[in-house]
Amino acid sequence: QVQLVESGGGLVQPGDSLRLSCAASGRIFSNYNMGWFRQAPGKEREIVATISTSGGRTFYTDSVKGRFTISRDNAKNTVYLQMNSLKPEDTANYYCAARRAYYDDYSRDYGEYDDWGQGTQVTVSS
Repeated sequence: QVQLVESGGGLVQPGDSLRLSCAASGRIFSNYNMGWFRQAPGKEREIVATISTSGGRTFYTDSVKGRFTISRDNAKNTVYLQMNSLKPEDTANYYCAARRAYYDDYSRDYGEYDDWGQGTQVTVSS
């Protein structure tokens, strides 16, 4: 099991930036595909971005392409989500998740992720 702790959420204005961090412990971090998901009140959990074990392959949901960047530092056991040009519709609870991977791939399906953090709230409002 991987323990995940997110940080970096907060209340910002439209157009602002935030960087979320997710610190992992308990297993070999570089063996895990890492993903960021979000869930707004009354809505289903959706993928935001995901990154392969090496960091060489990434996926972004259409609504964040060009604004968000996912990255990882395997030496620090940490995955990041840089969020720029934030919009009110980005408001949600953001979760970090880990999926054991045997290849340098990723999954967009939240059901395939085994371990989850507690979430960090991001609110974008003027």
